[in-house]
Amino acid sequence: MRVIVKDNYQEMSQEAARVVARQVLLKPDSVLGLATGKTPIGLYQGLVRMYELGVLDFSRVVTFNLDEYYRLPPEHPNSYHRYMQERLFEHVNIPEGNIHIPNGGAEDAEAEYKHYDEEIKRYGRIDLQVLGIGPNGHIGFNEPGTPWEITVGLVQLSETTRNREAPRFGGIENVPGRALTIGIKTIMHARKVLLLASGSEKADILSEALLNAPTPNIPASVLQLHPCLSVIADRAAGEKLVKKPTLKSFRTQEAIQEFELI
Repeated sequence: MRVIVKDNYQEMSQEAARVVARQVLLKPDSVLGLATGKTPIGLYQGLVRMYELGVLDFSRVVTFNLDEYYRLPPEHPNSYHRYMQERLFEHVNIPEGNIHIPNGGAEDAEAEYKHYDEEIKRYGRIDLQVLGIGPNGHIGFNEPGTPWEITVGLVQLSETTRNREAPRFGGIENVPGRALTIGIKTIMHARKVLLLASGSEKADILSEALLNAPTPNIPASVLQLHPCLSVIADRAAGEKLVKKPTLKSFRTQEAIQEFELI
């Protein structure tokens, strides 16, 4: 596990963009797993800038988004389809056929998530999976208690998640109760995982996820077991990690590859 704590959100985003850019430069046909929410916005802005400067070429890149609200069609203003188009896809040269996002408007949820799972497997596996972490420890829409063996599935959203999204939807009654999501098993099968965390509200859950033994009650904690995990946080989110420069987890220190405070 490699942990980097940056002073602020901008520096965190720049570092994250460098990690993704390095992946694309070294493997132009990379399969990227992409996340949504507030945290990766700066990452996408950085990638767009690098593309505009001629540093990056996305023409062979394939993307799979983590999740989408169920019963929310792609054209809905709060869909993750719209989010990704506005923040990344409209600004870089990823071919439309290489972009994959679960179809929240699908009538048959089981058929949709099985198809999505098959598409991921068709490419082998994800080369670099980008993740955020929810205040309750969810990654993707894998809420606390979600079985780790799920590859892709339809899940029930917690009240914590729905309340958090309520302002964006104009009230909790408008927030979908379910979502299609890539599961823990597929996330853990990715060659590399990049976990991003920003803001003081993430400090407690980030330290719990990284410093304590893995538990289904904190889905992000399973990432400790990934052989190639990088964590980039801003100072506010990484505050409790900064205060503990050695990771006192259930694993031995020899198993921890690197811990950086920058």
